[in-house]
Amino acid sequence: MTFRAEINVMPQKALLDPQGKTVHQSMHLLGLKDINNVRIGKHIMVELEAADEAQAKAQVEKACKELLANQVMEHYEYVLVQV
Repeated sequence: MTFRAEINVMPQKALLDPQGKTVHQSMHLLGLKDINNVRIGKHIMVELEAADEAQAKAQVEKACKELLANQVMEHYEYVLVQV
């Protein structure tokens, strides 16, 4: 079976986000004063083969925990669909 995972990796809420702060300040300079709390993260899409949804989830979890997200500084969430 083929699955697609759409993974979002974001900085932990308790940590500063220097990229987000810079973009937020730039938006204010452009006159976009109503935009607040900008956070910058990563959006990753992967396709994978697995026998079933449980195996696909296990593969995505391993990829996130061991490669895609630094769990000290980031958290992740994903949506998995069969294609």
